[in-house]
Amino acid sequence: MAAIEAVTFDFWNTLVFEVRGELRDRRLAAWSGLLEDAGFARERADLEAVFDSAWDAYLLSWEANQQFQAAQAAEHILERLGFDVPPDVRHALVDAFGDAGMQAELHLADGLGDCLRALKGAGLRLGIICDVGFTPSPTLRSHLVTTGILPLFDHWSFSDEVGAYKPSPVIFRHALSGLGSPAPSRVAHVGDLRRTDVAGARAMGMVSIRYTGISDDTSQPEPEADHVVADLSEVAAVLRVAS
Repeated sequence: MAAIEAVTFDFWNTLVFEVRGELRDRRLAAWSGLLEDAGFARERADLEAVFDSAWDAYLLSWEANQQFQAAQAAEHILERLGFDVPPDVRHALVDAFGDAGMQAELHLADGLGDCLRALKGAGLRLGIICDVGFTPSPTLRSHLVTTGILPLFDHWSFSDEVGAYKPSPVIFRHALSGLGSPAPSRVAHVGDLRRTDVAGARAMGMVSIRYTGISDDTSQPEPEADHVVADLSEVAAVLRVAS
């Protein structure tokens, strides 16, 4: 293995995780309150159904590498409510959908700080390659600022800013460029998903590391990563770097 110069990390279920369903519940609660205040009360189950249809639409777009962001998801839901709402209410609903992540409680992966500091101490550059769902990149970065983690990174590539999802080479090239354009063989990518993280890194010629400490991707057996770790403390060891 070539000497590693940089490491990129996936965001969700690699750097950070949420209690399952918290963001969805926050959006549902915000919309329920706004609709009720405007005289358009809906049964919770009906609202959940149209919210889930927006998530299904996102997944299809994600797999097709077509951007589907929070505002598009909100418009998707509004079109399926079964009634029209006034422009001011519509605007408030769209804003509430995108803003829900601002107050959400996101948790850092166990051992993340020590892992990042060990890699930085070894002189490696660090980046983020994130497929953004319904929580926009400025909100995601603000959470990393709050936890004190963001300053450890030299560059970040968020899909809603780059315009491409993993495993597209576009977002990986964006990350490599931001890290000083090292040879891909000298860069490792750490992530939890085979289809996006592992496949994308392998296609670029990067070293792939699948992290299973939060979520073990069993959606498909292949491709498998060059290394599989259950604890972020193992990353430096498998890359043979020491601070």
